[in-house]
Amino acid sequence: MKIVELDRNTLGYDIDTTVFADFGEYEQHDSDTVLNNRGFIKDADIVIFNKAVMNEEMLGDAENVRLLCVTATGYDNIDLDYARSRGIAVANVKAYSTPAVAQHTFALALYVLEKISYYDDYVKSGKYSSQTGFCNFDEHFNELDGKTWGIVGMGNIGRSVAKIAAAFGCRVIYYSTTGKNKVDGFKQVSFDELLTQSDVLSLHCPLNDNTRGLIDMTALKKMKSSAVLINVARGPVIVDEDLTQALEQGIIAGAGLDVLTKEPMTKDNPLHRIKDSRKLIITPHMAWASVEARQRCVDEIYLNIKAFLNGESRNRVD
Repeated sequence: MKIVELDRNTLGYDIDTTVFADFGEYEQHDSDTVLNNRGFIKDADIVIFNKAVMNEEMLGDAENVRLLCVTATGYDNIDLDYARSRGIAVANVKAYSTPAVAQHTFALALYVLEKISYYDDYVKSGKYSSQTGFCNFDEHFNELDGKTWGIVGMGNIGRSVAKIAAAFGCRVIYYSTTGKNKVDGFKQVSFDELLTQSDVLSLHCPLNDNTRGLIDMTALKKMKSSAVLINVARGPVIVDEDLTQALEQGIIAGAGLDVLTKEPMTKDNPLHRIKDSRKLIITPHMAWASVEARQRCVDEIYLNIKAFLNGESRNRVD
């Protein structure tokens, strides 16, 4: 049995993945080129990967592959039809990053809402030490209590965010992009209602034909000028240029992003124009990556492989 892990760097080297050697010969590689990866997996029985595209081009010469393990929940980088035609099983990991992403959602929101960057700079610049009064509130901020928190995407993460928002005293509403998602305890609304009513709008939806470009200028203009937009879903759900203009023109008050249309962030991304951290914070796609979440991811992959070898179905998406 040969297990080959690609994209090894995506899990971080502080997390031990040598446990996969329990199942046989184990190799790990960081290369992100198709040519190199094809060579690495040519004799593999099991392939573990994150962003590598698994299709006929990649797998055509890998005749022994029996199982693909993606170290993520999403699997749009896998040609499932081709995998099925080859009898290759495909397993993902679910709910491993829910606490981390929900936590980061509020870290982004509170950073913008409370103008944390301004007050941090105010103290570190020495201005606080030079003033006479004990407090400063040059930049106004508001409480979450009593506000409306809107959510797109009521999966595990969306539901976790809804519960936390409710604990803050928010009225929580949500929009289902498919119309099929029903969640007890929270009000489902139309997309227009979500946009016009939300004081904070957070995105937790998958990227598909229903969500690509969902937040464009038309949508942004329907939002409150005081609203804050949070995206911890997928970058292309937002049109970057439209969001940039909305922030420049004061169409919305601020945004917190952990994902972008192209990652890493390209030098020509229009969001580079927003230098005011009171309006925008961008983190490098790390909301999911707490130490605990990355360890859970490895643990889940281990259990997926163990189940497969025992003839059991676990987290199968094929």
